Amino acid sequence: MLAIAWALVVALLLAHNAYLWLGKRIAPETDILALLPVQERDPVLQASFAHMVDAAQQRLVVLVGASDWADARRAADAYSAVLARHAGLFQSTPLDEQTQNDWLALFQQHRLTLLAAPQETQLRQEAPAFWRDAALSQLYSPFGGPKLGAWQDDPFGLFSGWVQERAQETPVRPRDGHLFVADGDRQYVLLPMTLTLPAFSLGAQESVLPVLAQAEAAARQAVAGVDIISAGVILHAAAASSQAAGEMSTIGLGSLAGIILLTWLTFRSVKPITLILLSIGIGCLGSLSVCWLLFGKVHLMTLVFGASLIGVAQDYGIYFLCNRLGADPALDSRALLRRLLPGLCLTLLAAVIGYLGLGLTPFPGLRHMAVFSALGLVFAWLTVVFWFPALIDGGTLKSGALVERYGAARACWPLLRANRATLICGVLFVLFAAAGISRLGVNDDIRLLQTPPAHLLRDQIKLSKLLDAPTPVQFYLVRGDSAEMVLQREETLKQRLLPLIAQKHISGYQAMSNWVPSQQTQSARRALLDTAILRPGAALDLLAQSVDEGPQWAGKVRAQLEQAGAPLSIDAFLQVPASEPWRHLWLGKVEGGYASIVALRGMQYAAIPQLAKAGEGMPGVQWVDKVSEISSVLGRYRVYMGAVVLGAYVVVFGLLLPRYRRRTWRVLAPTALASVAALALLGYLNLPLQLFHVLALMLLLGVGVDYGIFMQEHPDRRNNTPWLAVGLSAANTILSFGLLALSKTAALQAFGLTMLIGTALVWLLSPCFAEADHRSAAAAAGEI
Repeated sequence: MLAIAWALVVALLLAHNAYLWLGKRIAPETDILALLPVQERDPVLQASFAHMVDAAQQRLVVLVGASDWADARRAADAYSAVLARHAGLFQSTPLDEQTQNDWLALFQQHRLTLLAAPQETQLRQEAPAFWRDAALSQLYSPFGGPKLGAWQDDPFGLFSGWVQERAQETPVRPRDGHLFVADGDRQYVLLPMTLTLPAFSLGAQESVLPVLAQAEAAARQAVAGVDIISAGVILHAAAASSQAAGEMSTIGLGSLAGIILLTWLTFRSVKPITLILLSIGIGCLGSLSVCWLLFGKVHLMTLVFGASLIGVAQDYGIYFLCNRLGADPALDSRALLRRLLPGLCLTLLAAVIGYLGLGLTPFPGLRHMAVFSALGLVFAWLTVVFWFPALIDGGTLKSGALVERYGAARACWPLLRANRATLICGVLFVLFAAAGISRLGVNDDIRLLQTPPAHLLRDQIKLSKLLDAPTPVQFYLVRGDSAEMVLQREETLKQRLLPLIAQKHISGYQAMSNWVPSQQTQSARRALLDTAILRPGAALDLLAQSVDEGPQWAGKVRAQLEQAGAPLSIDAFLQVPASEPWRHLWLGKVEGGYASIVALRGMQYAAIPQLAKAGEGMPGVQWVDKVSEISSVLGRYRVYMGAVVLGAYVVVFGLLLPRYRRRTWRVLAPTALASVAALALLGYLNLPLQLFHVLALMLLLGVGVDYGIFMQEHPDRRNNTPWLAVGLSAANTILSFGLLALSKTAALQAFGLTMLIGTALVWLLSPCFAEADHRSAAAAAGEI
């Protein structure tokens, strides 16, 4: 009945997976940020980071460059022509005179309150005659600077000066209907685009990347030797997806091939291979279905990590098959299962504890991996328990020469005894471990876990330098009870940043108050203008006399200027297209207050301490360094998970104690020693300890205890069944995690390397802690 009930469950799993993949056509999530911890204590801080990331997520920037401007334009036009044929994928704003006029329209309506910082200082210090002379220079000199509109609309050049100051926030300039930027060798056309599809969508990546490749080919065909620099989240997401998919195939298929080969060499039959693959397949189906029901999504990295599950889920099937091979053919398989069930239950429990230890971290991705893997083990275990006894009988399995030779090798293994040899080995191990661990450093920098392709990293760095773009992971978060308070605090912060600009620690900053000064500042500036320029007898009247115009002309110009004297509001600015590049800086109303971001351009990483200090003591101003924050979380949880690993040993010891009593230490000792040796080897290899090494030690406990249980369940050295089960399980686990150690994803590589070393050592050490006598485990359980 249980076998039939389990068949119904498997049928439901098959139907649900068919619906997910064929009906719903699900796609694994590829957003690497989804794996990172959420800042739960400060929702405003989390919102600010998400705001910065979301602003960059849909953007795609391409620079098309050549040594000659005409060549750069021709190549860029060829590139744009290809994109134009796929207008549904990209959005871009054409650069023409109308666009520039629309961009300036709102500011011209409020130009009397918009002043550049040097002009504000001059208004405070200079006499009216200075401004009269400045206006005359604007009128008569051909080099009086750029003019926006008629001279009488801005006779003193104040609005033009403010526009010029805003233009300094980027090196990009309009030129011949294109956006232009240059370095010492090449001139580039800037092609900014916004994707219409989510950057992390596999469908978007499959649609956009071929178009970009076609556009690049067209540009290179138009101009030989053209330099094309591309940057965007979608490029990194596509590279990560491709890498993860390739690794998933390599790890999964490699593990599968290893299991098939080893199972064939052991049993010389297709049936055991089929049964092992059946248990693994049902484990994967079950974990995917339940994870989707629990989380509503599955990350691609979860599937990559889950591919290594193959090397663990087969343990239960191998344990049953090896015992079936070594048991009396007359013994019924169901009776054999009842005999093996206590050990099988303990192995499952220990492994699940190991995997669920990963779920104690703040990383959503690791929690998904933990649940996926633990569920996979449970479903594989249930398949073995419910189906294997019914599908394989005594006498079905035959062993080959490999089994006999491998079984004979156990007799050569030394046994742990209270003698001089054991003492010497113990002292040598302590010295080896102490020396290695003393060399072991720690490094929790999150940047060590980033492994983008070299060409993407190179393009990103070059583009950031050319565009003087701010970093999205280090910035100031400014808060206040009102929008006005936030803008005032921004202005105070900017004054503190001026010395850092002078010292070349940063090249500048981006802030909403650059475009919309606080009402307090706008009122003060308006008062300055009234005093120095607009009041009777001030600069405007002096100017009228100098150009032979009377009071009527001065009154007309004064009235015209005063019409543009209304304060500019943040809401009005956010509603016009000109605000689009800066909207990510304004969080608006959030958590009962208001907040904004001050981003930094040209930041030198060595100056981070000075930048953090610049905001100290300012109410409502907080320095945000997301790299440092996540790195500190990694370090904190590395220590925390180290304590959890030690606690897990205590828990597992308590679970094993009722069955093995004073011999329980023999089950745990191989895994504990292997964990210590793995840490020592990391020290000798000069690999810094990271959270993912510690997480691997947690999983190693779950896997390694299986081998100890196998050996203690059958202490008779003449019985090669447990040794065969340990060998097959360890070989497959080493294969799967060994392939994981070859991953280009640094976190998986660290995890896999630790598991590779640890599993191999547990395999080698387990026989040393086996029994020396030939009694059963039950008879020997009360002795040391």
